[in-house]
Amino acid sequence: MNSEILARPELGDVVVGVDGSPSAHTAALWAAEEADRRGRSLRLVHAADTDRRAYWTDAETIQAVREAGRALLTRTADAVHEQRPRLLVTKELSRQEPVAGLRDAAGDRGTIVVGSRGHGGFSALMLGSVGLGVAARAEVPVIVVRGEGERPATGSVTAAVHGATDLGWLLLAAAEADARAAALHIVVVWNVLTHVGRVATMLDDLDGIARQRVHEAKDLAERVREVYPRLTVGHHVETGTSTPGTLIGTSARTDLLVMGRGRRPLGVGPALGRVAHALIHHAHCPVELVPAAFAPAAPVPRDEEP
Repeated sequence: MNSEILARPELGDVVVGVDGSPSAHTAALWAAEEADRRGRSLRLVHAADTDRRAYWTDAETIQAVREAGRALLTRTADAVHEQRPRLLVTKELSRQEPVAGLRDAAGDRGTIVVGSRGHGGFSALMLGSVGLGVAARAEVPVIVVRGEGERPATGSVTAAVHGATDLGWLLLAAAEADARAAALHIVVVWNVLTHVGRVATMLDDLDGIARQRVHEAKDLAERVREVYPRLTVGHHVETGTSTPGTLIGTSARTDLLVMGRGRRPLGVGPALGRVAHALIHHAHCPVELVPAAFAPAAPVPRDEEP
């Protein structure tokens, strides 16, 4: 039988955006913990947007903005060092607007962390906000820090998968669980309403579709165990009439919820589907979105088996 074996993905450095808001400060401390458990560095980024502001703002104001940005970075770095004195922390005052500044800072292997509320104090991510813009456009994984900071750890990472094609980014979720010494739960949400009304789908076929989903989840779990044999990996299929609602409920019982972020049908424009959009608004824990094009590990051919 011809097969392939996947290498363990390497979790990259962590980049976090700070803007002076309480949410960003919380995200910075969470990102510091994430970088520490990965054994990677933390980069604090404040995007002052001075290049664009220079078109209508005088030099004195621009200088004041830069000084305020440097002071904010220093305060945040000091707060991080109080909790993680050995963590390597770098500071970057970007002249770009926030989305572009964070994307550039992350490069092609980093992970971007953002808070769930902007400096304006929105009760949730709003269309056009930095967090939403980064989540939709970044070519690297993005973690939106949500939930109660004091909530006890559950010791689990949850991966919300759609099917067999999700194996690539699923290994990244496994790496997150491994770094936490946590269990990985693979969840497939089977929404029966998505099949109702299709000409090609008869009512008698629904059980068969459900069995197929269970088989795919089991196969994904087995492939993950091949790469992480010491990792506790569970899998199950959740049934319901609302995929976002089911996953939001699941987020209350896990430390991190990871899911893939698809492409637009024609490959243009930012891609953030309704499920991802609902989660970064309402999840009870941090949510990690992994772009479909992000390949954390290259497959290595396995020898022919008898």
